[in-house]
Amino acid sequence: MTFTLNDIVLLAIALLIGLVLGLMLSGRGKYKRHWREEQLAHRNAIKDRDTRLAAANERIAELERQSGPIGPGTATAVAGGVHGRDDISRIHGITQQDEIALNEAGYHRFGQIAAMNGEQEAALEARLGLKPGIIAREEWREQAKLLDARKYDEHAHLYAHRPTRV
Repeated sequence: MTFTLNDIVLLAIALLIGLVLGLMLSGRGKYKRHWREEQLAHRNAIKDRDTRLAAANERIAELERQSGPIGPGTATAVAGGVHGRDDISRIHGITQQDEIALNEAGYHRFGQIAAMNGEQEAALEARLGLKPGIIAREEWREQAKLLDARKYDEHAHLYAHRPTRV
């Protein structure tokens, strides 16, 4: 039996393909092992992610349960939506931080500020760290009376251009 050049080439190609397939399949389960290790690493990464996500959600729920003071910038948004509170920062001379301190001190309405006496003013100035007499100079009580009576235009006309905290 004689082999032609074509037969020899085909036989060499078949042997080469067999060699490559044999190396790929035999590798003592090397590729299967790598695949299983990759699956295990992926499962562990997903478990780790889920654990961190659950811990973060638990921390968020804990923070939501705690009742803290209103933060800066939210007082204006909350004031209109919460029944029983006025936006005290509309009084010229009261900052967002002052409003938070006033809310913590129990002042939530314009009427409460309008009804303050001299002792309460002095105590509030000390609590807010203001110079003595600043509440009277900035006329917080008068402004609160106008705002409580819903005289917004008159308030804006009288107090819009005044300097604060002299």
